[in-house]
Amino acid sequence: MAEMTKHPRILAIHAHPDDIEFQCAGSLARLKKLGCDIAIATMTPGDCGSAELGPLEIAAVRRAEQQKAVDLLGAEYLCLEFRDLQIVVDNDSRRRVTEVVRKTRPDIVITAPPIDYMSDHEMTSRLVRDACFNASAPNYDTHQTNPAPPLNKIPHLYYVDPLEGIDWYGRPIPPEFIVDISETFELKREMLACHESQRGWLMKQHGIDEYLDSCTKWSSTRGKEIGKAYGEAFTQHKGHPYPHDNLLLQLLGGK
Repeated sequence: MAEMTKHPRILAIHAHPDDIEFQCAGSLARLKKLGCDIAIATMTPGDCGSAELGPLEIAAVRRAEQQKAVDLLGAEYLCLEFRDLQIVVDNDSRRRVTEVVRKTRPDIVITAPPIDYMSDHEMTSRLVRDACFNASAPNYDTHQTNPAPPLNKIPHLYYVDPLEGIDWYGRPIPPEFIVDISETFELKREMLACHESQRGWLMKQHGIDEYLDSCTKWSSTRGKEIGKAYGEAFTQHKGHPYPHDNLLLQLLGGK
């Protein structure tokens, strides 16, 4: 199977159901319009995301909500079945994430930022970074059933915004570039609205209401920075030997 097609293949992988919708669904919708094949993966099924339901019950609810959102985009959904608040960087985790990268065979990977408000996001970021590096090493054994072959090259790697665009101390983390999602914002909101159980959880655990409105406000904030109605921000990983040409920016434009 060729590693690069006419339309690059995209893997968007974040920690929990709804993280992708908040941070990059508008850009994924634009990529889908361009003809890109898209896979969306969550590290966990959101098994700690309820004050009323047990882990198995809420995980089933949130997997279904994520699948509904992904179906609106016309993408593929995978869950790696880690547990909420238990994602750690170790060899077993690296193998599992590397296997997903090999199976989805992306040209572009979009994931969580290295610094964010919770450990699951940061551990996801590190594991995905390692997986992109490991995926092209022929002798790296993932120890998985029916393993996929190695990639021919390291994919382009991008990080989304941290929540509210800030670090642990409330200081802004400037992105490298911002993409205009004005034309796909309504689909982004529709996808986020599929996560009905998450709104109730955030109200109970964090005192946060206006689930959709908070997404609208942040998308508007990033959009205004480039003179558009709505935007999503990204930073490219350019450490040796990851690709340095900005393929995502070439596809979507931005400032």
